[in-house]
This record gives sequence, structure tokens and C-alpha cells, in this order.
Amino acid sequence: MEEFAELIPKELQNLSGSVFYSGRKAFNGNKDLYIIGLNPGGSEILKKEDTILRHTEKTLNLNKDEWSEYKDEIWRGEAGKYGLQPRILHLLDKINLSPYEVPASNVCFVRSTVEKKISDKLSYYNHLCWGFHQKVIERLGIKVILCFGNSSGKFVCKKLKANTLIDEFEERNNRKWKSKVYKNSNGHFVIVATHPSRADWTNPKSDPSDLVKKYLGIIKENS
Repeated sequence: MEEFAELIPKELQNLSGSVFYSGRKAFNGNKDLYIIGLNPGGSEILKKEDTILRHTEKTLNLNKDEWSEYKDEIWRGEAGKYGLQPRILHLLDKINLSPYEVPASNVCFVRSTVEKKISDKLSYYNHLCWGFHQKVIERLGIKVILCFGNSSGKFVCKKLKANTLIDEFEERNNRKWKSKVYKNSNGHFVIVATHPSRADWTNPKSDPSDLVKKYLGIIKENS
């Protein structure tokens, strides 16, 4: 993980935020799936001391290789039980992957309660952080990138030149939100899913798990 940590932009390290959402086991070896959200949530004011540098050092110094922000951290109440945590864990269970095995991060490492609060700097931050993500994708041999929501998905598709829409899942409810799959010429699949902070992935009518499982299966067939 140290080689990835070295790619974290120094000008962001003292800002509130985080980079690694899973531990050493996830960021080592060959992986098929990379999970990437938009940016860390929570109050950038109340969590001013929770800097990117501090969180990175904490993650690197864990005395265990198996760790997940989604499973092991207490956001509120019990570990892994708040907000989008159980929805992500549900998806990983459906696709038969442990959260300890899947590298996870955010397009932007800087924290904000809502996207709007950093909208004026989001493009700048995203481009600063992309070198990290590019290295992760290349070094771990990742072929499927699962993005939370349109903002992160649009950025990742642009960077990977994944411009060809090849598949989609439409929610079986009145709102009919869609999760979409894009492909590039290098064989990467970018799944732009509904954001789990808004869509309940544990509900079969809005669960994109089968879409993710399908393209992980395609990767395995072609490997």
C-alpha cells in the first residue's frame, strides 16, 4: 500500500478526508473489482482533525491486513450498520466477495457533507487524485470499476475513455433509476450505479448486484 500512499497529493494531505476504504489485503495482488465513491462524507468542520494524512497513517499502521471502512468502522451506532454501509456489504455478499478483498476509495479524497460544498474545487481535486486511481487500476489489474452515482461515474468514464454504453439495469419501481455499464477499448467495464446513499441496494427492486456480478463473470471467462 505504501506505493499507492506515495501518490496522494501532498497539497491535500492536511485537509479533512481519507483515501483508503479497505486495507492491505485489498490493495495487494490481482483484483477484478475496484469500488470508487465520490468523496468522503461527514462534516469537514467537525472532522477537521481527521486529515487525509492522519487517516492514511492509521490505515498503513493497522496490525491486520483485513480491514474495511464499510464493515469495521462505526459511522453511527454499530460498525457496518449505518447509511450506505449495509447496502455495500449486501452487494459484496451477493457477488461473493469479502469487503476485505476489494480495494475501495473515492474519486476525490477531500471530505464534505454534500457534493455542492466542494463543487467549485471538485474538478481540480479529482484530477489531482486521479494518478492514485490510475496506478491502482494498472498495478492490481482491475477490469471492473464500480462507481457510486453519476458524478464519480462520469469522471471515471472520461478518464478511462469508457464511452460505449453496453448494458443497464432499471429499477423496478416508479422512479426507474438506472445503473449503466460502459466499456473502453482496453477491456475495462465502468459500472455507474445508483448511489447507495440514496438507493436501497438491499431492496430487490433497486439492487444492481446482478449487473456487477455479470461483468465480473465476463472478466473471469475471458481471463
